[in-house]
Amino acid sequence: MKKFGIKEVVAAGIGTALFVALTQVQIPVGFIPNTALQPRAALLAFLAAIFGPVVGGIVGLLGHALGDALFYGSVWWSWVFPDALFGILVGLFATKFAIKEGGFDAKKVVLFNVVQIVANALAWILLAPVLDILIYAEPSNKVFTQGVTAFIANIIIVAILGSLIGIAYSQIGAKSSSLSKED
Repeated sequence: MKKFGIKEVVAAGIGTALFVALTQVQIPVGFIPNTALQPRAALLAFLAAIFGPVVGGIVGLLGHALGDALFYGSVWWSWVFPDALFGILVGLFATKFAIKEGGFDAKKVVLFNVVQIVANALAWILLAPVLDILIYAEPSNKVFTQGVTAFIANIIIVAILGSLIGIAYSQIGAKSSSLSKED
């Protein structure tokens, strides 16, 4: 188990703040209410892939809850917990992605995307609709449609933006990190 140190605390804090700020950045899907392409999903996947499941869970949970509270006036818990679950699941594979080490090659990008698709499916096709029904007594046909739409939107944004950020960081950030270790 990876230790949770100062870098992880800082990553969780900054990641949560960025996630909240990105709450307002969205491209509405249009035909399904309350669903959109959201770059914050890519940020969450990236941070979880770098710093692991604890940071991923914290950023997903606190970032979504604070974003809801600040921008919408109330927290929709049935969508907060799926973001936390998504961050935890992607984070469980952080060492396999090797982004920090500069090893995020084509094979690992594919692994990242397989993991994020499965994590998104569990979060948005399963957990979010079930919690919507249990917590808010929402109609099942509505929430499963929203869940599938959120799943599709998230896999698209994470596959494109999350992969590109991971590749860029692996090529640039990992090299600068290794240079600072030599000083």
